Amino acid sequence: MKSGLIRTENSHPGCFGVRASSLDSAGETATAGKMPAVRDRLEACPPFVRRIIAAFALTFISATAQDLTGRRDDTIPAQAELVYEKGLKFLASTQNEKGAWNDSVGSEAGVVGLAVAAFLAHGEDPVNGPYAKNIRNGIDYILSQQNTKNGYIGSSMYNHAFATKALAEAYGVVDNPKIAPALKQAVDLILSSQKRNRFGAWRYTPDSRDADTTVTGCQLVTLFAARNAGIAVPDEAVRKALAYLNNNRGSEGSYGYTSASGGKPTLTAIGLLGLSLAKEMDSKGFQASLEYLKKNLDYRDRYYPYYYEYYMSQALFHADEDTWREWNARNIRYLATIQAADGSFPGNQGPSFNTAGALLSLALNYRFLPIYEK
Repeated sequence: MKSGLIRTENSHPGCFGVRASSLDSAGETATAGKMPAVRDRLEACPPFVRRIIAAFALTFISATAQDLTGRRDDTIPAQAELVYEKGLKFLASTQNEKGAWNDSVGSEAGVVGLAVAAFLAHGEDPVNGPYAKNIRNGIDYILSQQNTKNGYIGSSMYNHAFATKALAEAYGVVDNPKIAPALKQAVDLILSSQKRNRFGAWRYTPDSRDADTTVTGCQLVTLFAARNAGIAVPDEAVRKALAYLNNNRGSEGSYGYTSASGGKPTLTAIGLLGLSLAKEMDSKGFQASLEYLKKNLDYRDRYYPYYYEYYMSQALFHADEDTWREWNARNIRYLATIQAADGSFPGNQGPSFNTAGALLSLALNYRFLPIYEK
């Protein structure tokens, strides 16, 4: 399903002044130099107008998803919906008053960002829905973790990326005037960090001089999410990130961690997703990486299983939907088998991260977020 929110905003002639025909074929709202940021125009509207538009947009999304396409009833596997609903109930019931979670990693801004994304990816209403308070509290927590001087969120670039991505996905949906400046500042930090990096990529801190494919991959996906939200992202930043990732790709198509050796499916899924989002799917490297993942559909990452599933689902969906359908069916059955009675998922990263990651690996069944559109 195509997200209704972007179309609704761009078709509004008063505050926005941007027509739907200005969108490109992927439905992106803005890229550098193409058109004014839609949400900048939204901020110029009176508050009561913004609330009316937001309410209309959310109603439109729900109607489009459930009434017009029948996606919830007709095309979403019942087992996937059951797993997802149980997982959301667990996240909602265990979230603390600050908007985070009390397990070993639940206070990390990036984990909170993934949890917020899990709610939004299911099409949950952040205004009046049953999980509206959970979404808003999560966003408030992320905002509270941002350094107001430099825009850094959390204690690592992993956290910064996933927290920033959540802000991008909430931008224009969650009525919070703090999101816009926080998102812009967070994206600026990602871009300035890349400029300081000798590889044109990223690692653990904003000032890191070295780089790896995992941190670089999550920054790149976040930049695409920010671009979808109307934040200008220079094409050069994307090209440099892809160049670094491609330098870590072996001849058989697999991606390594800091070199082309030691390739793994998790890292390859990250690299393939970056190429897909950049619409660079005609190269020999892209096909080689896709074939590598096709040979590893039964792979499970021993150390970071939900990180792998999060990226594998997106990579396959964008690269080859038939292969994604095959993998998705297996993943649904697998997650249904290991999900605990309370809706959480086991693992060594804490139930908040485990559960959010598992649910997001199912999010392509819903496709509410722009990052999940082709």
